[in-house]
Amino acid sequence: MAGLSTSTPSPTEITVHQQSRVLEVAFSDGARFRIPFELMRIYSPSAEVKGHGPGQETLQTGKREVDMTGLEPVGHYAVRPVFSDGHDSGLFDWAYLYELGAKEAQLWQDYEARLAAAGVGRDDPMPSKSGGACSSH
Repeated sequence: MAGLSTSTPSPTEITVHQQSRVLEVAFSDGARFRIPFELMRIYSPSAEVKGHGPGQETLQTGKREVDMTGLEPVGHYAVRPVFSDGHDSGLFDWAYLYELGAKEAQLWQDYEARLAAAGVGRDDPMPSKSGGACSSH
């Protein structure tokens, strides 16, 4: 995840489009992205998705129809979406939202490759959680 710096473009407009399931974000450098809720959910920067270190990521499946039920500001640097599957622990800073929008095509390709490698489909349900080492998830 890219870090915030003085050169990080900041959002000038954020719109949640429920029907099309996209978050539209316009940035101060003129860029405008329509980021699908599903992409945001499967690439959430939360520990639940990213893990606590390399190799601890959890491949997300069954998120195609996920909705965003809330979007809360976090200071002047991020937003915290609340998804219809209950996930609400990812903080999306401006640099990460920009990265998701700018690299959307590559991120989808990477996701499809990880699904294929795991032998699962995009719409397969998430496996049941078993008692893991991180009790907060």
